[in-house]
Amino acid sequence: MASYILEPTPATLHGHYSPDLPPVLTIQPGDTVHFRTLDAGWSLYDHADPFTPPPKVPCDRDRDPGHALCGPIAIAGGQPGMTLAAHLTDIRPAHRGFSCGGGFQSYWNERLGLTEAPEWFVRWRLDPETNTATSHVGQRLSMRPFVGNLGMPPAEPGRHSTFPPRYCGGNLDCKELVAGSTLYPPIAVAGGLFSLGDGHALQGDGEASGPALECPMERVSVRFELLNDMPLRMPQADTPAGWLTFGVDQDLDAAMWLALDGMLDALERRGYHRKEALMLASLTVDLHITQIVSGTKGVHAILPHESLVDCPPGSA
Repeated sequence: MASYILEPTPATLHGHYSPDLPPVLTIQPGDTVHFRTLDAGWSLYDHADPFTPPPKVPCDRDRDPGHALCGPIAIAGGQPGMTLAAHLTDIRPAHRGFSCGGGFQSYWNERLGLTEAPEWFVRWRLDPETNTATSHVGQRLSMRPFVGNLGMPPAEPGRHSTFPPRYCGGNLDCKELVAGSTLYPPIAVAGGLFSLGDGHALQGDGEASGPALECPMERVSVRFELLNDMPLRMPQADTPAGWLTFGVDQDLDAAMWLALDGMLDALERRGYHRKEALMLASLTVDLHITQIVSGTKGVHAILPHESLVDCPPGSA
């Protein structure tokens, strides 16, 4: 199986999803791509001082108003109706990041009464060796790095925003998609056209302030496979925390029902009757708010891996 390196260059960077974007690389199932990414705000990767503002990478903001994504990658043989398996084998953040709270117009800041400027802005030094982040005022946090935005375009032509998550992936902002996870998004266009970006060194469920601890990524290694026997309506994932099913919708309740319905689908694939699956989900599955700040809200259901080891499908 082949291995490729993809750097953030004018040829690979884009700030929208589109089935009309030509792939920058075409790979075979089983191949691995090692991505290096900018932060979501298009800041220059090579900036030595984590506590000073990095310069921005030039881009056409009319064409690319969204997150700085790297790609797209075409997977040979990928077709609509298939499912992509994106195995996240390695995630290593770069040495700097930022976070903020309040100080700008958004519905969450308005609800919390925190729209008045200035925003509370913090820069962080990131140390992948010790897995710690240290702020410019000396605060320290343990990191749990993941990629916020990863997925493929929908089939509709034209440019699609990078901000909302969709059935084919995108800005999922799920903190459980750490190294060792596999994301399974449905493929909507030939080749898939997979892109990623929006590195996060740390985030809580909900991503309450809008940004997480935003950072470039030194390396995100992804091995790609194609699945013909796992039709999905929404992304699912196999993570260290357990099996995840996603729901995304502008309405948080609707997103929750989509996530739960997806979990019942997953349990049916394991041989459980759907009513039995609902009973077991009530006992073993946790519903988490993935994020509330991307326009389209997200919920993910988690089934811990060992929950049903001693609970085979019943005969009732």
